[in-house]
Amino acid sequence: MKNDISFKASDLPIINGRVYHLDLKPADLARDIIIVGDPERVPFIADEFLDNKEVDRFHRGLRTITGRVKETGQRVSIIASGMGTPSLEIVLNEIVALNEIDFHARTRKSEYDMITIIRVGTSGGIQQNTELGTLIITDYAIGLDNTGLFYDAPYQNEKCKRLEDRIREEIDGVIPCDSRFKGKIFPYASKANQDVVKALKREAQNIGVKYKRGITVSNSGFFANQGRALSRVPLTVPDIDSILASVDTGIEGIKIENMEMEASFLLHFMGALGYRAGVVCPVIDNRRKGEFIPQYTQYVRDAAEIALRTLYALR
Repeated sequence: MKNDISFKASDLPIINGRVYHLDLKPADLARDIIIVGDPERVPFIADEFLDNKEVDRFHRGLRTITGRVKETGQRVSIIASGMGTPSLEIVLNEIVALNEIDFHARTRKSEYDMITIIRVGTSGGIQQNTELGTLIITDYAIGLDNTGLFYDAPYQNEKCKRLEDRIREEIDGVIPCDSRFKGKIFPYASKANQDVVKALKREAQNIGVKYKRGITVSNSGFFANQGRALSRVPLTVPDIDSILASVDTGIEGIKIENMEMEASFLLHFMGALGYRAGVVCPVIDNRRKGEFIPQYTQYVRDAAEIALRTLYALR
C-alpha cells in the first residue's frame, strides 16, 4: 500500500484533530491496549491498576482512559469497544488510524509503532467440566458474525481453514432443509498471537488463577445466536452451543471452550495487519449446567491483571 495516498475526509472523519468515534488525538493513544466491551469496565480497571489518568474521553458510548500502571509505570490505554464486532470494527480502525496515519497530511506514515491489544471480557462456557470463574485464554477464534468477511485476509495457518470447514459443516448439518438460511452461515477462523498467548498463560500461572486455553466462538448476538431460545421466533441453528461443544477441532488438547461477541474480528483484523492481539475472558455462565454467577467482578479483575502483566512482559 502506497504511503502517499491521501485519505478523504469522508473516509476518515477528523474533528479538531480527533477521530470521529473515539474522540482521540494520536498522542492520546498508548501502544499497549486493553479493550473491553462495557464502557463501565474502563474506569473499573483504571481505578484498580492505573496511577494516573492523563486521558479520559467518553464519546458516542465509547470510553477511553490512558494512564500509567501503578506497579510498572507502563503507559496503557483502556478502551471500550461496545458490544459486538460491528462496533469493534469501528474502534479498531480508528486505533490503527491513530497509530498509522498522519492526521495533518492525511497520509499513512512510512513507519509506525507496534500495537498490542488484549481483549478482557466475559463469556459463556460450553464445556461441562469448565468451572465458573475460569479464565479462557483464546488460541483460536471462530467468527459467526459476518464483520470479518469484509476484510479479505489470508488464512493465518492451515488449522484456521480446517476449523472453518468443520464448523460450517456442523452448523449447516443441523439447519432444517426448508430454512431460508440453510447454507448461508459462513464462519471464519482467526488465530491469537502466540507470544501473547504464551505470556497470558505464564502470567496466569504466576498469580495463581484458574485458566484454560481453548477456542472461542464469537457470535453476532447474545440470544438466538448463542442458542438461547427466549423469543417466539424459531432458531435457525437449534442448540448451537451444544453442537459447538462437541466439535472435534482437529487441534490436540484444544476444545471450543466459550462464546462471546468480539474475539473473532479482533484476531482476524489485527493479525492481518501484523499487530499482536490476544483474548482472555472469564467464564461467567455454564451452558451445559445452566449456571450463572452475577458477582463476577473479581474474575474480570484477574483477567485485567494478567493482561497488564502480559503487556509489560511483551514490551
